[in-house]
Amino acid sequence: MKRSYKIIPIYTADVSGVCSALYELGGMTVMHDPSGCNSTYNTHDEIRWYDQDSMIYISGLTEIDAVMGNDEKLIRDIEIAAEELKPKFIALAGSPIPYMNGTDFEAIAKILEQDLGIPAFSVPTNGMHDYVYGVGIALAEIAKRIEGKREVTPKSVNLLGVTPLDFGPQEHVDALIQNVEQAGWKVLSTWAMGDTLENLARAPEAEVNLVVSSTGLRAAEILRERFGTPYVTGTPIRGFMKTLLNAMEEKKQVAYLEEEKRIRGFTLESGKRDTIILIGEPVIMKSLAAAIEIKYRINVKVICPLKETDGLLADGDVAVRGEEELEQVLLRESENLKGVVADPLYRPVCPENVTFYELPHIAFSGRIYKKKLPVLAELI
Repeated sequence: MKRSYKIIPIYTADVSGVCSALYELGGMTVMHDPSGCNSTYNTHDEIRWYDQDSMIYISGLTEIDAVMGNDEKLIRDIEIAAEELKPKFIALAGSPIPYMNGTDFEAIAKILEQDLGIPAFSVPTNGMHDYVYGVGIALAEIAKRIEGKREVTPKSVNLLGVTPLDFGPQEHVDALIQNVEQAGWKVLSTWAMGDTLENLARAPEAEVNLVVSSTGLRAAEILRERFGTPYVTGTPIRGFMKTLLNAMEEKKQVAYLEEEKRIRGFTLESGKRDTIILIGEPVIMKSLAAAIEIKYRINVKVICPLKETDGLLADGDVAVRGEEELEQVLLRESENLKGVVADPLYRPVCPENVTFYELPHIAFSGRIYKKKLPVLAELI
């Protein structure tokens, strides 16, 4: 039971991550599920649902169709809708029931593409992973299909891994772009919020890709393999821009880890030091941690409850699995712990005598704290 949750919620699931990543690109995203995944997505995870149209559909999988493996109904329904709506592509996302039944989504995608002449692909979700995986593989599928040659535009960049799940409404993303462009870099495309599929096709022109959250790592790897575009990992928040710009100029891969080594090498003292802990998505939280360390010269650690952390955390940071493990880490650090920065729903599992700083995260608490969402680009 160590990975169970009894007080805090879990993060947004992979299926919602796929829908969030592809929401604005003009394609049709189909969740193969009775209905549960769709209701969770549109009532909790998607802040654009009532303001901006998108072709996101649920298959309405019935028990008898699941038991009998009736894929023909799914194919027929998608083809009827696609012939009317003319989407730019079709994406199929799985949920727990078709996962258990072994539905062959790749084969269904090939049939749809052959019948309709529209690009179609499957995104191998099953509802058992978090949103980082879902957004990541959805953007990776787009990156695989980008065409063109690498004709580099100097001082240009793509922002990879941008969805409301991490960054909130469009004006917050605009602030990220503004930080980058004020530093003299031209943003060619934003994967994938506030942008179009046609703009994303310009990705090979970029001098460097900037992975602003862990959801963009898979796409960055594919674009590097296909076009040779280097990438840097870090979020363009105000207090971290100098470090990030240096890394972009030098093509250093994980900007905040380089900065952390420099700061800790300069300020390391004997004995234990006061500590601030940040809980959440690794790239954003590590960038914020670096900004805090730069400004206040205080020890900052990150606890990451998400699965994909390879190469993103430094020594002293902790990846946790489950509520109990998180509480154990916080208890272990409590002697010198001066503050915790996290989504408000983490407060019940944090030490009572420690100052708690609210940093709402849509992928964790949904739309509950929408009006309190910080503009990450303006922090520190």
